[in-house]
Amino acid sequence: MKRLLISATMLSICAGSAYADANLQKMMDDPNQWVIQTGDYKNQRYSKLDQINKDNVKDLQVAWTFSTGVLRGHEGSPLVIGDVMYVHTPFPNIVYALDLKNDGKIIWKYEPKQDPNVIPVMCCDTVNRGVAYADGKIILHQADTTVVALDAKTGEVIWSVVNGDPSKGETNTATVMPVKDKVIVGISGGEFGVRGSVTAYNLKDGTQAWRAYSMGPDSDILVDPEKTTVLGKPVGKDSGMNTWEGDQWKIGGGTTWGWYSYDADENLIYYGTGNPSTWNPTQRPGDNRWSMTIMARDADTGMARWFYQMTPHDEWDYDGINEMILTEQKIDGKDRKLLTHFDRNGFGYTLDRVTGELLVAEKYDPAVNWATEVVMDKNSDQYGRPQVVAKYSTEQNGEDVNSTGICPAALGSKDQQPASYSPKTGLFYVPTNHVCMDYEPFHVAYTAGQPYVGATLAMYPAPDSHGGMGNFIAWDNTEGKIKWSIPEQFSVWSGALATAGDIVFYGTLEGYLKAVDSNTGKELYKFKTPSGIIGNVMTYTSGGQQYVAVLSGVGGWAGIGLAAGLTNPNDGLGAVGGYAALSDYTALGGQLTVFKLPN
Repeated sequence: MKRLLISATMLSICAGSAYADANLQKMMDDPNQWVIQTGDYKNQRYSKLDQINKDNVKDLQVAWTFSTGVLRGHEGSPLVIGDVMYVHTPFPNIVYALDLKNDGKIIWKYEPKQDPNVIPVMCCDTVNRGVAYADGKIILHQADTTVVALDAKTGEVIWSVVNGDPSKGETNTATVMPVKDKVIVGISGGEFGVRGSVTAYNLKDGTQAWRAYSMGPDSDILVDPEKTTVLGKPVGKDSGMNTWEGDQWKIGGGTTWGWYSYDADENLIYYGTGNPSTWNPTQRPGDNRWSMTIMARDADTGMARWFYQMTPHDEWDYDGINEMILTEQKIDGKDRKLLTHFDRNGFGYTLDRVTGELLVAEKYDPAVNWATEVVMDKNSDQYGRPQVVAKYSTEQNGEDVNSTGICPAALGSKDQQPASYSPKTGLFYVPTNHVCMDYEPFHVAYTAGQPYVGATLAMYPAPDSHGGMGNFIAWDNTEGKIKWSIPEQFSVWSGALATAGDIVFYGTLEGYLKAVDSNTGKELYKFKTPSGIIGNVMTYTSGGQQYVAVLSGVGGWAGIGLAAGLTNPNDGLGAVGGYAALSDYTALGGQLTVFKLPN
């Protein structure tokens, strides 16, 4: 009898979990809402709404605004669930619930009490990329690594769990991703010698379901040495240790502060790992697996299906955390389930997301010079590896030597600012950086909770180009080619949004919201918001009318000088000097701006 009761209970729990997952997917499929930061599990950031289109977008006007009351950089976007909008802020990570049927009236406000000592151990500003929704809960991952589930109706705390230890440099800047009965959570802190991990917590009560580290023993990184593959071959025993010297993997970096995607049919989650620690490559000989790696893992168990390491033995801080965008397209006339990734290293990758086969690897910024190519010959011992140019190798040039003219800079040809994809055009729309750097590595000792960087950087616009520091491009992922490119004065640090109205939205560091034709790139509309935009554009409907919304509030790595009041050109890991002119165009201030067509 007892066994029957346990079985019945388990069936009830499983049925509830399945229902919650199906309900969330149904909500994501409704274009009138914006239920997840990435728009959907595929990270396409595409909306089927077309009330605002390329013919009338020129008539957009401000519908309403909301001040967040917080300075520093505002990344991520609001969520819209039914008639409620959820808005988040950078540290101290306030969450507001706003009533869309009542002029944005504040329904509730959650303001966590966090130790401000977490601020000095946050790399590159106190940003947060937003909250998530699932099972009647708003889920926030705070800067101090506390993951909290709030009642979506009242803002009351349902459960909370601590994911890391800020005294060791473990912090958070990312959003989370609910999948089935779990919530997927990453960690920041690669510049403090943190060992990266991804953790799944049970959505019901916050208990830990599994944790997969980026490097370490097989049992820590959740691999099967014979079944988990890299470029079609088994990774083999101790793959997360045997390309590290001694115990260096224990402080190896590979943090996971980017975006996550999910293929429900394959039950796989996809994400990228960050740079190895330290930034001085001579202190960590070997490929430093599995930093700089695309990972595909089973959502239920965390077990790895396949890996692909984009930048073995990184010498430039080319974090691999950027989003994985999932599509179904033809390659060589055959239908394939694809994963497209625009890496910090300047290469746009297209892979088969089921097998991990590498299909395309091409530069999406012509200025990229640190490598000549990624070898695509499967019979070569260099298959899948970038071919490093000796002149730009910070290791070959040596410690205390300033390697100059490296493109891209450490912040990459694209950082975390997410691209979008339109199934109507088959093109990806990519916010990019057009920035190069000088990089001087030096020896650094590890002390828990202290910076473990080991390099001095200077950044500047790519030479012999349009003079600006960014482009907004359209990319064909099956050919690996730029279709059109819009030059921008500063890096494009906002997330893009493509819509069925044949337009693409993005924001600029000066503060402009722009709309362009998705086929040609022709500018159709722009509006100057009060501060630089590093947030992600989203859209929804309320009362039968389509709205477009974006957070402005300059900051992030590119805007760290303004956000933190820094003036030394080498501060902000070189970004302060590179973006010094930004202060002539914008100032601090967190605001949500919502647009609509005239009534």
